[in-house]
Amino acid sequence: MAALVVRSVRDLLKRADFAKVPRRHRHKKKWAATEPKFPATRLALQNFDMTYSVQFGELWPSIRVSLLSEQKYGALVNNFGAWDHVSAELEQLNARDFVNKAHARGGQEPESNQTAAPSPASWACSPNLRCFTFTRGDVSRFPPARLGSLGVMDYYLMDAASLLPVLALGLQPGDTVLDLCAAPGGKTLALLQTGCCRHLAANDLSTSRIGRLQKILHSYVPQDIRDRSRVRVTSWDGRKWGELEGDTYDRVLVDVPCTTDRHSLHEEENNIFQRSRKKERQILPMLQVQLLAAGLLATKPGGHVVYSTCSLSHLQNEYVVQGAIELLANQYSIEVRVEDMTHFRKLFMDTFSFFPSCQIGELVIPNLMANFGPMYLCKMCRLT
Repeated sequence: MAALVVRSVRDLLKRADFAKVPRRHRHKKKWAATEPKFPATRLALQNFDMTYSVQFGELWPSIRVSLLSEQKYGALVNNFGAWDHVSAELEQLNARDFVNKAHARGGQEPESNQTAAPSPASWACSPNLRCFTFTRGDVSRFPPARLGSLGVMDYYLMDAASLLPVLALGLQPGDTVLDLCAAPGGKTLALLQTGCCRHLAANDLSTSRIGRLQKILHSYVPQDIRDRSRVRVTSWDGRKWGELEGDTYDRVLVDVPCTTDRHSLHEEENNIFQRSRKKERQILPMLQVQLLAAGLLATKPGGHVVYSTCSLSHLQNEYVVQGAIELLANQYSIEVRVEDMTHFRKLFMDTFSFFPSCQIGELVIPNLMANFGPMYLCKMCRLT
């Protein structure tokens, strides 16, 4: 019976004489339209897993989980407000001023088996900065900053590692200072807090980011102080600064655009790992070299430059420093010396975790016990 049914079906199909579907009526599944797109945050993590697992080896799993965990912050006390009262309130939260702690550590005599500290000129920190953090392993949060009794905000919440480039710059009273890539403004605010800037130029190519910088300055710095410090905010192409104001500044901070590793893992908005920004990401090291070279050209002979990023990538860190130094030597016959930051690192090793194998400069790596960074910094002196 079953065989009879099968034979009947075959006969029916033969009589139907189905023709092939014409090509114009065929439908091919469009993968680009139907398959879910990878978010930029996932693309960033895939990229980091491929590159940083090689660069950091056995350290990468620890760094990875820290990057994906909640970040720790520091509270930069506003010296233009009631700083003593604010500092006392922060101490009541069991937070401690890590800058003051480092100064106390630096004042200690070296042990008998250690070499003497380098000359003060090479490692002296910028003065008058107060930044409170919670101790290692303490994941407490600071309350949001509020308007103080003097009409300015009490403190500025930031990744405490972001203060290290400003500290390393070693400002002295009366310095002329350039912040070449200033927005969104945390480091610019810290530069003003030192009280050392005879003139401060704060520049960023992005007009929208400049708006954020202006807002921070108005919230934290009184008008008369801004005028007295001669703060000049511009939105020029930083790559051309060497041509515009060469041999002008005592201190230059070059905090360049980068892959902003932690941001790229947590935020879709303005994420450089978006597929549409692939080319922009690929040319980042070239842009960074150009910006650092411009910053060095804008520096007076004998002046200092600090280069910094919030990326772990050695292609954006050590390689950029080497590239810019070679560029200045070959095209301008300008000699640049990279400063030894060993003593500087030792000052802050109780607060931050530093990568032990950094060839040039210093790199703060995220750690669950001290989840700051990443933050790379390298200090240079222009010799000629």
